[in-house]
Amino acid sequence: MTHDHTHMDWTALLPLLERGAELRDPLHRQAAAWLTGILPAGAARRVLDVGSGPGVLSALLAETYPYAEVVAVDPTPELLERARERTAGLGGRVTTLRAELPGDVDALGEADVIWAGESVHHVGDQRAALEGLARRLRPGGLIALVEGGLTARHLPRDIGIGRPGLEARIEAAHSDWFSEMRASLPGARRETEDWAALLASVGLVPSGTRTFLLDIPAPVPAAVREHIVMTFTRTRAGLDERLPDEDLATLDRLLDRDDPASLHHRPDVHLLIARTVHTARRAS
Repeated sequence: MTHDHTHMDWTALLPLLERGAELRDPLHRQAAAWLTGILPAGAARRVLDVGSGPGVLSALLAETYPYAEVVAVDPTPELLERARERTAGLGGRVTTLRAELPGDVDALGEADVIWAGESVHHVGDQRAALEGLARRLRPGGLIALVEGGLTARHLPRDIGIGRPGLEARIEAAHSDWFSEMRASLPGARRETEDWAALLASVGLVPSGTRTFLLDIPAPVPAAVREHIVMTFTRTRAGLDERLPDEDLATLDRLLDRDDPASLHHRPDVHLLIARTVHTARRAS
């Protein structure tokens, strides 16, 4: 898969998705603890993890809401299979459901908590997706929508090779790709990404927005470095027609294990991510 294709090959992305979610565990735990301050753990009997991917967050939600059934919801069978493997030791409390928004939303059943982690932006009609999810919430139920934040940073502005500002240009190129991806989705409809306003527009009551930070400074552990190499490998393959030749040459050096300036050896590699969680409740 390349970024110039609007189709996402989620099966091919499984290792990157899983490792990325594992590394963001501290961030997600902060978010989950915040959610229990809005809806106590004992108040949830059924939780939906919409766009669950390989089930990393499904397991965390089962831990966060220990009296609830958790359903990992995703349209990709291979990701759901991995979610089943990851959660096999949780006593059957996590189940999986193959479904795609917005068409399959009524098949999800009712829930006290819905976690939608960076999944709604892959639906053409985001408002329709939120309307459907709002219908699935029981009275007093809570939706947590993870959208936005800040693009991950891994390197200083000037890395000593190529033109300074490489990651800023990668972000701009990815933003163009993302807009094209959104426009190509079935039923695509442009929305102002004021998520609190969108949640209110579908009949929910916004209950707060917070941004959570993951900061792993240099020098990073080996597992983080490996994930960053995977991320840049995908970037190089996906943006080869969107970045200037100079930046592509810099990426090649960053990925060359034999180059002392590569991501494999650099002492300044780090991981800094911010993710925003928007919450809303259904009136009791």
